[in-house]
Amino acid sequence: MKIMAPLRGWLAQHARAAIGALGRLRRRPAGSLMTTAAVGIALALPAGFLLAVDNLERATTGWDGTPRLSVFVDQRLAAEAQTALQAELERLHGVREVTLITPEAGLEAFQRESGMADTLALLDSNPLPPVLEATLADSLGSNAAQALVARVNDLDGVSETRFDRAWLERLQAIMALAGRGSSLVALLLGLTVALVVGNTIRLDIANARAEIEITKLIGGTDAFVRRPFLYTGLWYGLAGGLLAALLLGIGVAAVAGPAADLATLYGSDFELAGPGLDGTLTLILTGTGLGLLGAWLAVGRHLATIEPTG
Repeated sequence: MKIMAPLRGWLAQHARAAIGALGRLRRRPAGSLMTTAAVGIALALPAGFLLAVDNLERATTGWDGTPRLSVFVDQRLAAEAQTALQAELERLHGVREVTLITPEAGLEAFQRESGMADTLALLDSNPLPPVLEATLADSLGSNAAQALVARVNDLDGVSETRFDRAWLERLQAIMALAGRGSSLVALLLGLTVALVVGNTIRLDIANARAEIEITKLIGGTDAFVRRPFLYTGLWYGLAGGLLAALLLGIGVAAVAGPAADLATLYGSDFELAGPGLDGTLTLILTGTGLGLLGAWLAVGRHLATIEPTG
């Protein structure tokens, strides 16, 4: 029981400081709302960027990333020479499988997928060339793939080649760059949150200078004086984190419909994902921590300069 009494007193002091700080924020709603809005927007922007990158990664995960090389064969090449070219491609290092698509099969697939069967039936001859569809090894690096493409281009009977994975590699590189940029923006805006809260607490300390001097004069410790300002920063960060989560939820809801329509046009069942419970809690806790950090820095710097004068 002797141990519990100091603990109860310590908890009561913190509860009074927290409630008192919240009361002071309520007595100046305009300034409190402006600071909360600044914190919330600064948190919502990087969270939105990171969520967008995460959704792009999820969207591309379902796409077929198997590298394929389409080899367009000279139409004048005889059927036996086409078969020989197919066998030669299969012997190349990095090629797993080669499928020959005849002009007739290619035209039939094009008619079926394009919906232009009646128009294509008016053609006097089949304009499509034979195509060798080569599936490459997944472990084949970018440089090795480019070297393979150059080697295939030098083969007799090859008129053109197309490497189908190049666009996916470019997209992944762009997403990696976007992710790195979003992390940098998150770091900078996180610092901004701490500075905004710290500057607000600095103004509060300046406005309460006389009260702080009297409190220290009658024996108030630095911890006692510091406590309300730390809770003020905590409330700013918590409110800003909640606002950021609300803004992020509204943003996801606003673009979920168009994103679903776009996915349908590409024949995908992709659904835009929100931050979820874990992401929301992380955002709120991050805002709370940054608010507390900004308050701590401001109090540590400015409170020490205030001492009673008499």
